[in-house]
Amino acid sequence: MNVNGVLRSTSVERKSSTPKSKEVPTAKEENQSSAAIYEKGDSNTQKASYTQDTATIDRLKADLEKREKQLTDLVKKMLLKQGQTLESTNIYHLLREGKVNIDPETAKQAQNDISENGYWGVEQTSDRLVSFAKALTGGNPEKADEMIAAIQKGFEAAKKAWGGELPEICKKTIDSAIEKLNAWKSPSAKE
Repeated sequence: MNVNGVLRSTSVERKSSTPKSKEVPTAKEENQSSAAIYEKGDSNTQKASYTQDTATIDRLKADLEKREKQLTDLVKKMLLKQGQTLESTNIYHLLREGKVNIDPETAKQAQNDISENGYWGVEQTSDRLVSFAKALTGGNPEKADEMIAAIQKGFEAAKKAWGGELPEICKKTIDSAIEKLNAWKSPSAKE
């Protein structure tokens, strides 16, 4: 038997000459003082169970850390070639303003990384965002709106760190991730 909820709780004073531990309520009192109503549940109905996919989360985090280090090393190498120090320079400002001379090797690597098939490209990055969101929610599509809000919050934080509008690839990536999460929460929208 399933308990589906406590609807109301009331206290009823009883006057009796017998001790309270031996009192037996009348049928009328029983109906008036019911603390819970039990309803038989459908034993065939099973509620979905969602748990975080920690293996996927850990794998995505490790991969991201590795790729971020590669990207950071690439930028550091480029800046150090130009005699600039990272401690006294705002990297984002230099990059945003185009004040960094980029050697052909670094430019080629960056273009490959953000290309359609590149690790930092729109599809792969939005797929990682969606995979991470699904892993965090344990695959519960009812949490898609929370994940969309978190992605949008992260996008706003990135804009603030960048110091202005982000490059177009960032906007396309966020739009793609949101589109994929909306499709996930509403499978009928894909048809």
